Amino acid sequence: MVNAPPHYRQGQIEVIDFIVDQKMDYCLGNAIKYLARYRFKGSPVEDLKKAKFYINKLIKKEEALGKKQTNRP
Repeated sequence: MVNAPPHYRQGQIEVIDFIVDQKMDYCLGNAIKYLARYRFKGSPVEDLKKAKFYINKLIKKEEALGKKQTNRP
């Protein structure tokens, strides 16, 4: 159950392998992880809320980057 619980094994590849292959950062990787697995675990809404948490972090990060870029000389 630690290395390969059933909700890790949906489809042809594990979500972690996709995240690593795409070189995603922590927040993006976690959002993808929760979105990909939410239907296969005990509490779908809880996992969707976790994904939302990480997506909101990403939005704030991107908004801050956008402000920095528009304030350049």
